[in-house]
Amino acid sequence: MELKNKSPRINLFSLKTVQMKTFHLTWMAFFLCFFGWFGIAPLMPLVRDDLGLTKGQIGNTIIASVAITVLVRLIIGPLCDKLGPRKTYTGLLVLGSLPVMLIGLADSYQTFLLARLAIGAIGASFVITQYHTSTMFASNVVGTANATTAGWGNLGGGVTQMVMPLVLAVILGFGVTEAMGWRLAMVVPGVMMLVLAAAYWFFTTDCPDGNYAEMRASGELNAENDHGGARKGIMAAIADVRVWALFLVYGACFGVELTINNIAALYFYDRFELGLETAGLIAGLFGLMNIFARTLGGMFSDRFAAKSGLSGRVRFLFVALFIEGIALIGFSMMDALVVAVVVMVVFSLFVQMSEGATFGIVPFINRKALGTVAGIVGAGGNAGAVAAGFLFKSESLTYQQGLMYLGFAVLVCSFAALAVRFSPETVADEKARFEQAQREKMEGQNGAAIPVAAE
Repeated sequence: MELKNKSPRINLFSLKTVQMKTFHLTWMAFFLCFFGWFGIAPLMPLVRDDLGLTKGQIGNTIIASVAITVLVRLIIGPLCDKLGPRKTYTGLLVLGSLPVMLIGLADSYQTFLLARLAIGAIGASFVITQYHTSTMFASNVVGTANATTAGWGNLGGGVTQMVMPLVLAVILGFGVTEAMGWRLAMVVPGVMMLVLAAAYWFFTTDCPDGNYAEMRASGELNAENDHGGARKGIMAAIADVRVWALFLVYGACFGVELTINNIAALYFYDRFELGLETAGLIAGLFGLMNIFARTLGGMFSDRFAAKSGLSGRVRFLFVALFIEGIALIGFSMMDALVVAVVVMVVFSLFVQMSEGATFGIVPFINRKALGTVAGIVGAGGNAGAVAAGFLFKSESLTYQQGLMYLGFAVLVCSFAALAVRFSPETVADEKARFEQAQREKMEGQNGAAIPVAAE
């Protein structure tokens, strides 16, 4: 589907246009989903003691929290194509808030495992976030837009590491026991998700010109240009080796981030004998890098595209991912707390830049099946987290050893990025789109009228 009136610029401090309203609401929605998704992670030392969990059982809950997301991300992409991102996101926020709030009812390993499994579904919010910004922004800034909304959303994974222990502390201040405190604390992110669901419904549209349902009814979307009717495009996306190469690449960056979000607080708590709040604060630094790191990945992707086209985006992705692997291996070897924190921050920078660079490429793989491509690649992140989860479940491996093996796996996966190539026709077409969007951007900055252009 060729959508019109995509924005060729990002006016960060403006809410005047539907593009910028969507930009801000979609990263906020993803932020709260991430907050709810990993809200329990910094509280795991208390949960472990309360429910008597073993290392293997904790590993199973980590795997469960990301495993279900693989399936839901595969489903959510085509749902965006069919229903539109506005309805899809609103529904996910409402339904996802329920297990977040109800995890406090868990009274055994089995019920806690099921709760974490159910909560993992909200990780599919990432696909909607990337889909929605891709419908709103032109090709000259789509890499930056996708990276920023995803990065600021991922920031929830770092903020929750810091905030949830503080929320717990406030609750305990009222005389509540620790066993009850962690349960009550999880109600907070669930309620916030419900509030955001209402805002998303009332203040966004599926694309710049409106909602898919109304546009289909008016004839603006039809069988030839409608995402929902592009069955051939969807099948072509599924059969495209580049999609699966990016699936593997995203597993090596976002999958690693999910894994670190799940184990970081517990790792620092046990290895360096820190308190719960201190371990949470340090673990939170990893996620806080999303405030700018993923955006950098998208910006560099757009910059390399300006100089070298689509091949420039691919080369940058390979370099960022390769350095990520080296940094992760280095982090696994650190025995001193201060040095470990510094190396973790560097490692985090390249993890998130790799993520931004990956989705700087996704919108150009198959325009007729954007939701399917985004869903498959996004699912790769969770598939990677599931695979990594088995390293940290094993009783025979320490967390340090698991991190080292994971680093070597990232190095191997970085070469998959080089399998992403484009035909000369696609390269020429996307170059023309990029240059047109750049012209519109400059005309807008100079106060000239901006022509309506298909994107």
